[in-house]
Amino acid sequence: MAESSGKPSVLFVCVHNAGRSQMAAAWLTHLADDRVEVRSAGSNPGDAVNPAAVEAMAEAGIDISTETPKVLTVDAVKESDVCITMGCGDTCPVFPGKRYLDWKLEDPAGQGVEAVRPIRDEIKKLVEGLIAEIAPEKSA
Repeated sequence: MAESSGKPSVLFVCVHNAGRSQMAAAWLTHLADDRVEVRSAGSNPGDAVNPAAVEAMAEAGIDISTETPKVLTVDAVKESDVCITMGCGDTCPVFPGKRYLDWKLEDPAGQGVEAVRPIRDEIKKLVEGLIAEIAPEKSA
């Protein structure tokens, strides 16, 4: 686990950090309820978050309109327990002791909100599975 907070930390990586990785980070932040540290980044970040991703997440009650694509740094990978790529061909520097996953997801770039909704829903399912694994709710 990440030493700083004692919470597991997850980094979502996608080339432009504008769609899939932003939606995944938003879902994890929303659903894990502060039990997980969340980051997202890309090797070639876009200028802005995909408007269709913003709209699709708004429909689910999550506002990502103020998020901005961030560049992937070696430090971000070092500080994360789990690094998840989004099936976009982007790669993370590899460090021992980290867990690497690749979620094969359709690219929402250039698509309307109708095409982004199923991607949003698929990401939610994957994030729910991840939370159950790395940060299950403590039973009372």
